[in-house]
Amino acid sequence: MCDTFIALPPSTAQGCVVFGKNSDRPVGEGQRPRIYPAARHEGSETLHCTYIDIPQTAATHRILLSQIDWMWGGEMGANEHGVVIGNEAVWTRIEQGPPALLGMDLVRLGLERGSTARQALDVMTALLEEFGQGGGCAENDPGFTYDNSFLIADFNEAWVLETAGRFWVAERVGEGYRNISNRLSIGSRYDLCSKGLVDHARSQGLLHDGDRVDFSSAFSTAPLEPEPGSRESWGSQLLTQSAGRISPETMKELLRHHDSGICMHGGFETTASMVSRLGPNGEMAHWMTDGPNPCAARFERIDAFAASTLLPHSS
Repeated sequence: MCDTFIALPPSTAQGCVVFGKNSDRPVGEGQRPRIYPAARHEGSETLHCTYIDIPQTAATHRILLSQIDWMWGGEMGANEHGVVIGNEAVWTRIEQGPPALLGMDLVRLGLERGSTARQALDVMTALLEEFGQGGGCAENDPGFTYDNSFLIADFNEAWVLETAGRFWVAERVGEGYRNISNRLSIGSRYDLCSKGLVDHARSQGLLHDGDRVDFSSAFSTAPLEPEPGSRESWGSQLLTQSAGRISPETMKELLRHHDSGICMHGGFETTASMVSRLGPNGEMAHWMTDGPNPCAARFERIDAFAASTLLPHSS
């Protein structure tokens, strides 16, 4: 469930960065755009996330969040500094622990506390290592739990962050395009990793190459390569077909794609979709659907941030 996409120059039209995500959730679950203002906080404040309390930070950014009605966090969103984040459910060999931070909580925390993609990545990984992840991810099914992967981007770069319990690896994407779905996709070619990852892999007899862990081989319960006909495989093919001219309209059409199942119907459905266009000097534009299934819903432009930082409207 869920697919997230990023396209950076030179794969995009007009030199922009284009982000897109479909949020696939249990059918009928409420999800809608919400805007939270920037704020300053007292040093003694605590923050209640979906399940646990953590220390509040001194200041938080203004954010646009696609938020599930019963949850503190969100499936995807953007902040006033031009950072965008989306998450994916992944299933790993790490045993699920007690309720902690949800992946959706980490999306919101990264947006509220990170003014660049790298800063958001650092915020999310530090909180993951300290507090862990866990807890029911569906309103009426506390047993539906998973780990998470994330796509975090700004105008200058993108990061794919993949997790298994408190362990993580991150791969930098500096150009071109990348998509993630419900599978660990990073092997041993990562740029950053969690403390203790290699020691844990060795102690458990997991696959490793010298001092580098093959993360997907060590932790994934899914196939190590995208299966032919999967949403992930389709998404990569569709990005490749449009390489050099990817625009927000391209991304909207990709999110509406039916043959691939990217636009999902059934017991799980695409409950919300988001497309963002990021330009130089903080310029940005964001669109979110006004209902489930982008094949039927309208992408509405949401002017969540100062008018001076927004790109002109496009159709």
